[in-house]
Amino acid sequence: MLFEDLPLSEDILDALYDMHFETCTPIQEQCIPPLLQGRDVIGIAQTGTGKTAAYLLPLLTRLQREEHPADAVNILVMAPTRELARQIDQALEGFGYYMQPRGVAIYGGNDGIRYETERKALSQGADIVIATPGRLLTHIDLGTLDLSRTTHLVLDEADRMLDMGFSDDILRIVSQMPKQGRQTVLFSATMPEKIRQLARTIMNNPVEVRIAVSKPAEASNSAFISAANATRTTFCAASSKTSVLSASSFSPQRKPRSRNSTFCSNVQVSTSKPCTATSTSTSATK
Repeated sequence: MLFEDLPLSEDILDALYDMHFETCTPIQEQCIPPLLQGRDVIGIAQTGTGKTAAYLLPLLTRLQREEHPADAVNILVMAPTRELARQIDQALEGFGYYMQPRGVAIYGGNDGIRYETERKALSQGADIVIATPGRLLTHIDLGTLDLSRTTHLVLDEADRMLDMGFSDDILRIVSQMPKQGRQTVLFSATMPEKIRQLARTIMNNPVEVRIAVSKPAEASNSAFISAANATRTTFCAASSKTSVLSASSFSPQRKPRSRNSTFCSNVQVSTSKPCTATSTSTSATK
């Protein structure tokens, strides 16, 4: 299935076109439709099968099309490690380029400078927060993060988080969020009983999608991370973005898509260097 065949946001389709991502992976093809419908989803698939795009694309589409409070964290993505949090943030930069959602990555560090950077970013407002559980709880405890109106929750690599001892932390974080009207997404490489117990506790009648791996996950994962790293630069000046968008033609059919984009960071801000790199992959695999 092509991404064009899914009812995704036109801005997201343009970003995918510019990144040369055309064909859905199986996890994307099966997860995106129910997520667009607002269903809870459990995705069982190995790393490298395209899980990040499987949840970011529909949630970004819903963020754009539906009413969400401008002064609230609307989407929370939890990941077990700072490395994965960075990778998700990189994917958000590309997929959300034409939307420019306010995204903040919170993954900790031992220096006060990093914490202060996160605190300032949160105080300015964020549509999407990508975080490791421990650092997330630090901000909740210090009152710098409010999840009381967060309506979309993603647990990426949930089995790893539980293996690392984050079960109680996850439940405590979820307790800060609304019980009614929350969409919860859980991705895991395996489905042991502890994951099923977690799903029963925090999810509502989820759709379960299982994907068999026919080739080593590491190969496709490395390809996506290379593409994502190629697009990671500092945030372009607003004038640079304006010049790119004003050069594009917006026809009702949106074909051929003519935007030639460069992708920029959500968090670090610099106006001294232009963005130049684009990705060359044909499927969005992570």
